[in-house]
Amino acid sequence: MRLTPTRSVKDEKVKNVNLSTAMLSPSSAHGGLYAPKKLPKIARAKWQELSSLSYEKLALHIISLFKFDVPEAFFKKALKRYASFDDPKHPVIFKKIDKNLYVNELYHGPTRAFKDMALQPFGSLLSQLAKERGERYLIMCATSGDTGPATLQTFANDENIKVVCLYPDGGTSEVQKLQMQTMQGENLKVFGIKGDFDDAQRALKTLLANDKFKSELKKKRLKLSAANSVNFGRILFQIIYHAYAYANLLKQKALKANESFDIIVPSGNFGNALGAYYAKKMGAKIGKIKIASNTNNILTQFFTTGVYDLRDKKLVKTISPAMDILISSNVERLLFDKFGSERTNELMQSLAKNKFYKLSKQELEALKEDFEASWCDDKECEAYIAKLAKNGYAIDPHTATCFKMVDTSRINVITSTAHWVKFTPSMIKACQIKDTKDEKDALAKTAKILNDSVPSSINSLFSAKILHKNIIKEDEIEKCVLEWIER
Repeated sequence: MRLTPTRSVKDEKVKNVNLSTAMLSPSSAHGGLYAPKKLPKIARAKWQELSSLSYEKLALHIISLFKFDVPEAFFKKALKRYASFDDPKHPVIFKKIDKNLYVNELYHGPTRAFKDMALQPFGSLLSQLAKERGERYLIMCATSGDTGPATLQTFANDENIKVVCLYPDGGTSEVQKLQMQTMQGENLKVFGIKGDFDDAQRALKTLLANDKFKSELKKKRLKLSAANSVNFGRILFQIIYHAYAYANLLKQKALKANESFDIIVPSGNFGNALGAYYAKKMGAKIGKIKIASNTNNILTQFFTTGVYDLRDKKLVKTISPAMDILISSNVERLLFDKFGSERTNELMQSLAKNKFYKLSKQELEALKEDFEASWCDDKECEAYIAKLAKNGYAIDPHTATCFKMVDTSRINVITSTAHWVKFTPSMIKACQIKDTKDEKDALAKTAKILNDSVPSSINSLFSAKILHKNIIKEDEIEKCVLEWIER
């Protein structure tokens, strides 16, 4: 299978590429992305057989259906990265927490966030491809809090790869910031950006399309790629855990073969929800994909009205910082799948120029066939955290946004994206914990209330040396990156 650009103009000859090319050079024509034009299908009878497989074997089977140009041995090696998770045989923990309510816990990897599920194997895969080609890469990533630590961790000390991570200064949790600032590796560099995540992501996309910047890198024998979910290599691994949820429901006999279930996804950049959409198109019996947002509810507006309007929007800082996003990049791949590359190009160009686009009535109805959307403010999220804590189950503020959309009349699977330890101030407020000395003390007191423990990898952050202190302006990024590479 080859991937195709999400944007085109009338009568243009579209250039399709292999997965390896799309991973190593993720930007496509007209500033777009790469996406599959058609997805492989899994027959209904096959799902029952797949439900008995381990996560790793299920992943290999799903990946094999795409018939990509990457050798199977590369994927096998990549999936071995799950050995660093809490339970290597079960990198995802699938739990029933109430009647008709399940949680797909995706945060049991080394940085305690769902990004590990994709970035651990992605990092291995990209490194193997670079090594096979005898090439060296600069991997750029912009983060709202979770992609950064996971990207840095997966590529640390890789001889073929240098990594630059951009995060919004003041726009992540303290633990997320410490995970980035203390990350060891001669090939890693972290910059705090004066601005928000949308500024960091815009800077990343600008650099990916900057021929002068790429020319400077070429002089240093470096090519440019990205670890954000603009890279389809990330999305590929995000399809799998949604398929795994369906397989688990079949295995537990919670669903009959002809029954469907709903998936609820806390959404920022929309990669997680897109993975669910692709899993549905491949045959997983997903009914609605419910998009949960925080106060930055741009996606609620979009899926409810068909309008994507940034003109009067200002980013609001919330207790779920990884979702503090207004420009959700992966919506573009959904538009492409529904409406084609020419229409997608029209819509995305309008967003770039006018900060606005509007779907037709028919286009909106096409989205509503698969999606619903709602949002929670911080007070509602805190209430859900407190309620679940009393029932003996700990959730983080991002997962908390999902509970408003639970419909107990049918089976719901909540996609839980991060461990609560990454968001201490939110947790102590929700659990009404007082008299804490510092963040480490607050973590310990919260853990006691939740009858949980703080992972040693998190506790050790508070005594680790700060290695990355730079806070820069958006227009200084290119210069600072090149200066770091020169050293």
